[in-house]
Amino acid sequence: MESLLSSSTSSSSFLRLLYTPTKYTLSRPQPLLLSLIAQGSRQRGPAAVSCAMGQSKEAKLWGGRFEESVTDAVERFTESISYDKQLYKHDIMGSRAHASMLAHQGLMSNSDRDSILQGLDKIEKQIEAGKFVWRTDREDVHMNIEAALTDLIGEPAKKLHTARSRNDQVLTDFRLWCRDAIDAILSFIKRLQVSLVTLAEKNEGLIVPGYTHMQRAQPVLLQHLLLAYVEQLERDAGRLLDCRVRLNFCPLGACALAGTGLPIDRFMTSKALGFTAPLRNSIDAVSDRDFVLEFLSANSIIAIHLSRIGEEWVMWASEEFGFLTPSDSVSTGSSIMPQKKNPDPMELVRGKSARVVGDLVSLLVLCKGLPHAYNRDLQEDKEPVFDSVKTIIGMLEVSAEFAQNITFNQERIKKALPAGHLDATTLADYLVKKAIPFRTSHDIVGRAVGCCVSKNCQLQDLSLDELRSIDPVFEKDVYEFLGVENSIKKFCSYGSTGAECVASQLEYWISELNINRVAVGQ
Repeated sequence: MESLLSSSTSSSSFLRLLYTPTKYTLSRPQPLLLSLIAQGSRQRGPAAVSCAMGQSKEAKLWGGRFEESVTDAVERFTESISYDKQLYKHDIMGSRAHASMLAHQGLMSNSDRDSILQGLDKIEKQIEAGKFVWRTDREDVHMNIEAALTDLIGEPAKKLHTARSRNDQVLTDFRLWCRDAIDAILSFIKRLQVSLVTLAEKNEGLIVPGYTHMQRAQPVLLQHLLLAYVEQLERDAGRLLDCRVRLNFCPLGACALAGTGLPIDRFMTSKALGFTAPLRNSIDAVSDRDFVLEFLSANSIIAIHLSRIGEEWVMWASEEFGFLTPSDSVSTGSSIMPQKKNPDPMELVRGKSARVVGDLVSLLVLCKGLPHAYNRDLQEDKEPVFDSVKTIIGMLEVSAEFAQNITFNQERIKKALPAGHLDATTLADYLVKKAIPFRTSHDIVGRAVGCCVSKNCQLQDLSLDELRSIDPVFEKDVYEFLGVENSIKKFCSYGSTGAECVASQLEYWISELNINRVAVGQ
């Protein structure tokens, strides 16, 4: 990996954000990363790609057997440069590795290799300076760079495509891009986890109603709920890491589908690019899009998790709940109703989850009927991936921002806690400790709740005589189990909402995420 980074800056900005499970330093998102991700828009045509006006079409690099050039409509319809140009860094990285391997294997001279490497360096600098002209008649990022290299250094550039096809070339680029994108997403997941743990740290001891079926169920510590989000995100990170392991194999040298009769060294290029190994089967190498489907699937699950957080926080910010207040910096108003303060960022997080899931569905449908090996349909695999990555990073970033700018309304929550008999299950546990079978306990407490409903009171408001009229097993110590505060104190199972259990969970995540407690006022 070090040799890879020293030979090219293509992934350095992504890899600075590399996910480390137990050591994480919170840093600002890298501008280069965000600009690269932002280029993954769905714009096409002249608005998305700069072409030299008045230039005549040049002969295609693949056009030896053709007597006519393609029509303008076909050119517009089949080009991909308007969106795949963002693969330029990875394309140049792959070409550097390929040229070095060809020279090592005696398939080109060292001087030709050096000319190619120097030419690629100049092209990369031109692109980054905004001086490179992307031409639609050169179709895609690969042909644009190769043709520009030929214009720049002449004959040696024509040797670069030896033992290589655009089929294996594009997949090499794409796997490199996805690998870096995963590293970036992992960093943003960590940022959100840190924000949630910090928010939990600031709300020690705050009890909120826990819900099942959207009905009041049991009291829980707010910290416990926030850490549930953190656990979901950790599984999301694990899925991405698993995906990264499986995608990190190199297609380069598989050529169109059958490999090559030339004495190339695929292990050399694989190692130079930081891959685990070359893909074993050349047909599979150019056909496989499993890594894309898995990546988009992982992103979709992240999006669903974020949507659920968004839904909960949007409800909690409503007047009906009033549990949560976002600051003005993460809220918007109404163009007609001056009193409105809307949690729009989380509504959009909820809405954009549909977009990420749609990107996955697009790829699943794209791949479902394709025969082996490469088919031009697969050109359509990139835009959904670019969009998914851009969208999921935006969702993660704004969710972290929202979490850093909300407060929980303790008085409103405290007033809301008595409703719903949240301590009923704790009362059933009390009876179990008195050697009453749980099903019998459930029935006894159910009758006690019925008594409360008829009297419009809480369980803790029932007198001991009233409780004993339901069942004589009740004793004075029952009141140590009634009320949400007492109920919380009784939870003791591993992973439960008991204060000690939650404190242990919180300590785990503070350590795991390497959070500085001074930063959160401790």
